[in-house]
Amino acid sequence: MRKENKLLECFSEGLIEAGCDEAGRGPLAGPVYAAAVILPKDFHHPLLNDSKKMTRRERDLLRPVIEAEAVSWAVEAVSPAEIDSLNILWASVTGMQRAVLRLTPKPQFLLIDGNRFRPFDTYTRKDYQMVVHGDATYASIAAASVLAKTWRDEFMEKIAAEYPQYGWERNMGYPTQEHIDAIRKYGLTPWHRLSFHPKQLEPTLF
Repeated sequence: MRKENKLLECFSEGLIEAGCDEAGRGPLAGPVYAAAVILPKDFHHPLLNDSKKMTRRERDLLRPVIEAEAVSWAVEAVSPAEIDSLNILWASVTGMQRAVLRLTPKPQFLLIDGNRFRPFDTYTRKDYQMVVHGDATYASIAAASVLAKTWRDEFMEKIAAEYPQYGWERNMGYPTQEHIDAIRKYGLTPWHRLSFHPKQLEPTLF
């Protein structure tokens, strides 16, 4: 039996906090998804963890629980075109910012997975905390990681039906050998990120 992960409930007592995370920074194709979640006080679920450490079945079981029990949640997709324009780091940050702006009530403090973020809207540097491995540290970030991952996987499976040659329902757009070989054979799709230059494909396509 897997040992239960002990996640922290909050960073600042007494504030409405939202956890933010993204999924899909590394793939060659598809949007990057970002989520923001405000959990109720004392929220607990034995499956909740960094989504990368959970099985697909566990994530799929937990997603409806988070969506039903969260005080507020939002998921945003940032397109390959925006990723190419902004770069993947700032596209991910932009997605998190957009998700936060959809939350009601408005969070007073943000917990951000990773080590890069920037002020936006009315949020200044004192209104957020960046946390490396935050999805394995804070419950709200872990919940956001589950939503971002499950929403993105669902979308990749949907567009895989339009482009079955690439195996996106299996590789989720990541640079697997199957995906690389399909790009060599069939070329790029509108869902591919043109700014991503995998060495396996140079110099033939880029």
